[in-house]
Amino acid sequence: MPLVAYGHYGPPVLMVPTAAADYLEYERFLLIDSVKWWLETGKAKLYSVNSVNRLSLLNERASPQEKVYWMERYDGYITEEVLPLIRQDCGGGDVKPIVAGISLGAYIAADLFFRHPEKFGGAILISGSYDVRPWLDGFYNDSVYYHNPVEFLPKLNDNYHLPILRHGGRTIIVFTGQGAFEKPERSRHLSNIMHSKGIPHWLDVWGHDVNHDWPWWRDLMPYYFKKLFG
Repeated sequence: MPLVAYGHYGPPVLMVPTAAADYLEYERFLLIDSVKWWLETGKAKLYSVNSVNRLSLLNERASPQEKVYWMERYDGYITEEVLPLIRQDCGGGDVKPIVAGISLGAYIAADLFFRHPEKFGGAILISGSYDVRPWLDGFYNDSVYYHNPVEFLPKLNDNYHLPILRHGGRTIIVFTGQGAFEKPERSRHLSNIMHSKGIPHWLDVWGHDVNHDWPWWRDLMPYYFKKLFG
């Protein structure tokens, strides 16, 4: 699948598209322009990838089993192909990108991050919902469980992933507005789970005028880039 890189140097950010969009979505909606200063000055580097949501969660003709199959394939694609490419492009070594997503992309980013915290430097989760079950028509198996952060995180008590999430210096930002089409209770739910597990994070709740839409998201990214990259 195609992907695109912006910038020439700096800590990498991996962007997952919203809904059924493609790897150029953030460019078309001018979000890339909103962080251009950090990209042009070598403060950060940004990668954007395709999703498989048209084949998986948003595919009304697919069975739940097919949807989960494509979710598993996508997880492997990111961890086994995209992340090694990013490491190579950034000069090798143990490079850990921050993974970021908006709307449905926030769920995908959260799924990737919480399943593989050793591979990522953090997560920026914007205007998301983090329970995958409504997309799967009641179907349930172990794969669904491990692709559902609000289910497996409360029960996570291992000696590897949980210590990384607690003490590994990961940056976790969970944003929600409270305006039209936002669901702040879903971000608060994820935040409450992380609080209960001792996972440091920032729940950033904006006002009732902040809607589920691109003008706000374009404002958010430079705000977070300034916080993270100076």
